[in-house]
Amino acid sequence: MAVTSDIVATYRGPGKVMSGLLAQGRNEVRVLMFALMAGLLIFVALSPYQARAAHLDPEGPLAVRQYWSAFFWIFVMPMLLYGLAAMVWAISRIAGQRLTGYAVRLTLVWSLLASAPILLLLGLALGFIGPGVQAQIVGVLWLAVFFWFWIAGLLATQRG
Repeated sequence: MAVTSDIVATYRGPGKVMSGLLAQGRNEVRVLMFALMAGLLIFVALSPYQARAAHLDPEGPLAVRQYWSAFFWIFVMPMLLYGLAAMVWAISRIAGQRLTGYAVRLTLVWSLLASAPILLLLGLALGFIGPGVQAQIVGVLWLAVFFWFWIAGLLATQRG
């Protein structure tokens, strides 16, 4: 299935999609590509906010803001995700759960990628309206969806 079809299907049943991704076998390249795509989408999502901030504060030019934002979201964030996945895996081992490191990495990265459409909405809210109640509501919605996808994915991997 195409990635976009899987993202749409994740909103209907995240556990089912995660089971399907895990059934395709271990593929670290896929996990890294999902992390890079998520980082790219987050960078694009935050671009309207970066433009707004550059317009309101002429001391920080847009090109510099975009450069550092791209560097962080596309290059640094995947490494941080792998570190977080390693910590979650270690905690799951201490708790006696039988999760593999690959399953934890895949569920974390997929949850971030699948919830990216809400991040695009958050970026628009921040760019056009600015920080405020509307952006906070969308941010809380994104967090809820992200954790829903991640927890449902982890539960699906435990079931086998």
